[in-house]
Amino acid sequence: MEKERYNIEFVLGNASQRSLWRMLTEPTALEEWFADKVLLHDKTLFTFIWDKKALNAERVMNKSLFHVRYNWLLEDKINNYFEFKLHKLDLTGDMALEITDFASSLDKEDAIQLWHSQIDQLKRRLGI
Repeated sequence: MEKERYNIEFVLGNASQRSLWRMLTEPTALEEWFADKVLLHDKTLFTFIWDKKALNAERVMNKSLFHVRYNWLLEDKINNYFEFKLHKLDLTGDMALEITDFASSLDKEDAIQLWHSQIDQLKRRLGI
């Protein structure tokens, strides 16, 4: 089934951009909110583990403090990435996190709910 792209934006108040960046890019920080275990190999190859199921990804884009993209290393290379973008909102100065991901039309709502749950955990870890 074909996957469709979706974007979600989360407002993270006065969260530190450096702290957020660390949570989005460092294996030990990603383990605090994103995956059960995260292993880093060769500076750009990651293994994300959930419930003993491992998925490999390569960090293919890394604009420090602003934008990171992880490509899943799967046979189907089309629409198999997720990315995080950080920016400040012009009106309030709050930090915002934009997530781009892909899901089938049948799984999209569940995927969005999962991101909401994970970002709630991220906020708790950051104390916001």
